[in-house]
Amino acid sequence: MPISMSQASATRFAQMLNNLSAILAKAQAHCEARKIDPLVLTSARLYPDMFAFARQIQVCCDTAKGAVARLAGVEAPKHEDTEKTFEELQARIAKTLDFVESMKPAQIDGSEGREVVLKQRAGELRLKGLDYLFSHAYPNFYFHVTTAYNILRHNGVELGKKDFVGSF
Repeated sequence: MPISMSQASATRFAQMLNNLSAILAKAQAHCEARKIDPLVLTSARLYPDMFAFARQIQVCCDTAKGAVARLAGVEAPKHEDTEKTFEELQARIAKTLDFVESMKPAQIDGSEGREVVLKQRAGELRLKGLDYLFSHAYPNFYFHVTTAYNILRHNGVELGKKDFVGSF
C-alpha cells in the first residue's frame, strides 16, 4: 500500500514537533534544577555564525507549517519570530501543531505532482510536491531539529536518541 502525502508530511512533522516540545520541556527542567537562566540556553548557538537555539525552533516551525501549506495549496499562518523563552517557544510549537494537524488528508493527498514555488534570494525554485517534500522540506526541517537538539546536548541537557526519535 502506498504512503499518502499527508502521512509523509503532516503526520511526520507533527510527530517531530511533539518530540521537540518534549525536548524543550527537558531543557526547561534542566535550567530549573541547576538554577540556570533559561535565556542562556535559548540564546545558545553551536558556532558564532549559526542561528541561536530559539531561531532553530522558529525555523523548524516555519518549515513544517510552510511545507504542509504549500502541499495543501493554502496560505501558512505568519508568526513574528519574537520568541525568547521556553514558554514562548512552546507556544510557537503548539500554534504550528494546531495548523499542521488542522489540514485534512484530502487537502494534501495527491500533491506529489503539484508545483511548489519557493521564492528565494536567487529567484524562484519550482519543484513538484514530492521532490519539494523530500529534497527541500525534510532536509531543512531535520537539520534545524537536529541542531536544536545538539545545542541543548552541548550545554549539558540530558537528552538521548529516544528523545529525538520519540515513541511510536
